[in-house]
Amino acid sequence: MSELKLQPLSGYNDFPGPVVTIIMDGVGIGPQDDSDGVHMAYTPILDELLKGELVTNLKAHGTAVGLPSDGDMGNSEVGHNALGSGRIFSQGAKLVNEALHSGDLFQGESWREIKKRTDNGGTLHFIGLVSDGNVHSHIEQLNIMLGQCEKEDVQNVRVHGLVDGRDVSPKSGLEYFGPLEEKLKSMSTNGRDYCIASGGGRMTVTMDRYGADWGIVEKGWKAHVLGEGRRFNTACEAIQTFYKEDQAMIDQYMDSFVIERDGEPVGCIEDGDSVILFNFRGDRAIELSQAFEEKDFTAFNRQRHPEVFFAGMMQYDGDAMIPKHYLVEPPAIAGTMGEYLCAAGVTSYAISETQKFGHVTYFWNGNKSGYINEELEKYVEIESDKVTFDLRPWMKASEITDKVIDAIHSNKYKFIRLNYANGDMVGHTGVPISVRIAVETVDLMLKRVLPVLEKAGGVAIITADHGNADCMWTDKKGERTAMVAHTRNPVPFIVKPYFNSNSYSLQHVENAGLASVAATTINLLGYEAPEGYEPSLLKLILPGSR
Repeated sequence: MSELKLQPLSGYNDFPGPVVTIIMDGVGIGPQDDSDGVHMAYTPILDELLKGELVTNLKAHGTAVGLPSDGDMGNSEVGHNALGSGRIFSQGAKLVNEALHSGDLFQGESWREIKKRTDNGGTLHFIGLVSDGNVHSHIEQLNIMLGQCEKEDVQNVRVHGLVDGRDVSPKSGLEYFGPLEEKLKSMSTNGRDYCIASGGGRMTVTMDRYGADWGIVEKGWKAHVLGEGRRFNTACEAIQTFYKEDQAMIDQYMDSFVIERDGEPVGCIEDGDSVILFNFRGDRAIELSQAFEEKDFTAFNRQRHPEVFFAGMMQYDGDAMIPKHYLVEPPAIAGTMGEYLCAAGVTSYAISETQKFGHVTYFWNGNKSGYINEELEKYVEIESDKVTFDLRPWMKASEITDKVIDAIHSNKYKFIRLNYANGDMVGHTGVPISVRIAVETVDLMLKRVLPVLEKAGGVAIITADHGNADCMWTDKKGERTAMVAHTRNPVPFIVKPYFNSNSYSLQHVENAGLASVAATTINLLGYEAPEGYEPSLLKLILPGSR
């Protein structure tokens, strides 16, 4: 890491306390009406901070975080990539779209191996989120791959579709599964047999993350691989039945289902088959990848482990090589802020609860697992509650705060970063009272942390990775619908210094986004930002200058 060298910032005077970056996950700047959970919450600390001099808004969606267009909502993964790397990289959907439209995806080794297996009679199984939310997946990407299967005359294709209702409208499953079933039916000609084989709501079936609840993955395994679950003739029949039986249920919490034909599951996964996990986002794809790939798997009883060729849309964890095979190369992010700070000998501390722990570590560090330098860094994970977050909207914010206060008191760390997951995870539930409590919880944590930081003589950077809690519902013709997806609203950026050694002013940055936070942080730590980083949001005012 010797080539990663930071230059001292001219005129800078050190201060005793740490730089503490507080990420209020999912707390955007909304319309400030009664649909805005941030506005409706009682937040005296945040309100006062927003009146400060070193305050601005940042873009946290679309092209500002490497997504294809400004119509794309941001997410925590690309947000933390930008926060930690200081630059904008092609991300997720954009990378996959480029590979699909150029045809490069179909020339790769993984696709060729899949084709070899299908030519030998194996079935190709697609598993993933069926929606156009463009956060974990996009149905048009699935459609392009299905079209290639038809073009190459793949005989047997099964889709194991997960119902969204989180990055799209909460009860929109039929809008995606209806056309998909019709498409697969139209492709089933000339000996081809294409159909949906299983599915379920994303938060109860398959898409767990960070080991929070392996039972979710087990339920998916039973439905997709073993064909165990409530049976229906079609996916649309399953969705309609679940809607009828529980009118309060939303798509993301739908139970698993299995499609049958002639009394038998239509799409169990068998020896010799191929499986593509077509989600491009990594956090909720890693565990299913492990279930397919690990020989000594112990998280749950798989009952049987078919010999298949498994490929992810991308490699979801480059250091752990999960999965071993993938269709699209992930962005190569080198020279992250963490790498530069370690090279400069700066001590750091990162903490969140399980739901966002990977974001302040893995994603922050450029999609790399583990420590950069364990002698200089400390990573702390607080285990998340295993309940729906609307029932416990305070989550683990207090436990995180306890640890952060201890870290400040220890005087061991010059840079501390933490993520309060409340605004995002509770925002996804769409329950207004819970969303407001979640935001108020974060405000209360600011009230606890900031006086400790003031006494230590440090500086706080307060921002968010994207919006969510800032829109609780939408109104169409007088009818309110819960809004459970991320927003495209800007996020706050606040610098609150508690020292007298340096003076700063805001520096105008055209279309400023999350990537500028890294250079700002490095400046506050006393160094020039590395070449190629997005510009800092602050300017150091030297004595005698204006």
